Amino acid sequence: MTKPETNLFRKTLENRQMELRNENRGREAIETDSSPDELDRIQQAAEREYAIGSLERNFNRLREVTAALRRMDTGTFGVCGRCEEEISLKRLAAVPWAPFCIVCQEAADLERESPSLEMDDSLVEV
Repeated sequence: MTKPETNLFRKTLENRQMELRNENRGREAIETDSSPDELDRIQQAAEREYAIGSLERNFNRLREVTAALRRMDTGTFGVCGRCEEEISLKRLAAVPWAPFCIVCQEAADLERESPSLEMDDSLVEV
């Protein structure tokens, strides 16, 4: 990866980091209000759950962006954290905080989605 490409990715990541930090400041949506109306309480609870989910997603993305900037500082940005091959520029352009190449990311996603299929011996009849 060339120096200008690295600088462009750094600027993109720093901008995204700043956006996420600003978005995470909007915590007033998770404040609780007491309302005598049951429908208002239900709606407020749903809005609070949505806001909490949004904050969690933003926090996780901020962690990923910060980790990408650290990789940039250590000189490992653009190198897959699993197979140590270069991550394609096309992938980095789409997801600049990507820690893995597309093949390793797909494998990691599959591992996370499918729990271990070990058989419980106590369930097997002898």
